[in-house]
Amino acid sequence: METMIETRELCRAFPVQGGPPYQALKDVSIRVPKGALTILKGRSGSGKTTLLNILGALDLPTSGSVLLDGRDITALNDQRRTLLRRMEIGFVFQSVALIPMMTALENVEFALRLTKYKGNRRERAMECLRLVGLSQRAQHMPQELSGGEQQRVAVARGIVHSPKVLFADEPTGELDTNTGLQVVKIFKELTQREGVTIVMTTHDTGLMEIGDAVYELEDGEIVHASER
Repeated sequence: METMIETRELCRAFPVQGGPPYQALKDVSIRVPKGALTILKGRSGSGKTTLLNILGALDLPTSGSVLLDGRDITALNDQRRTLLRRMEIGFVFQSVALIPMMTALENVEFALRLTKYKGNRRERAMECLRLVGLSQRAQHMPQELSGGEQQRVAVARGIVHSPKVLFADEPTGELDTNTGLQVVKIFKELTQREGVTIVMTTHDTGLMEIGDAVYELEDGEIVHASER
């Protein structure tokens, strides 16, 4: 498989008042395959969310570099990083953060307004709702949807602008096991049907086998890696 993201000896330290810096990441080098589902596994505090934030250009490492499709994104200035996140990256968080006064369709369509999408926004938004199995719920408000349905709307919103990479931070954390499994299966289908590269964090060991590549973190270090 081709590589979409490569990290080289990433370190991230946070200052601690009255003590030495906290080393959240220590020399992390990973490879994220293009058009595949990569899972970052680890307990709370293992460093997986810190790593995801750096991969998604939300944070900068203390040292080391991140190559996204061959480009060193850690060398970009703030303006270019913001543009990168808006145009080439999608995000899905544990808290779905849908706009309560908008329907499912309007929530997805709104993401296209932010990227100044040139095509038919409504048509593309409906296409993505169909991809996540929610075309029949397009006109429902978020409060009329189940937790799993809201998360699927968030997934549709995350991919609607055809990002190179979709980052998902504990997207199944507030869902029951079966609903969480459905969401991850949708991720897998999206890699196959849309060619999206997806990186997600989880502490749910039951989801591991679905990933094309799995990296396990412990105390800021990669302790196990596997790729199919």
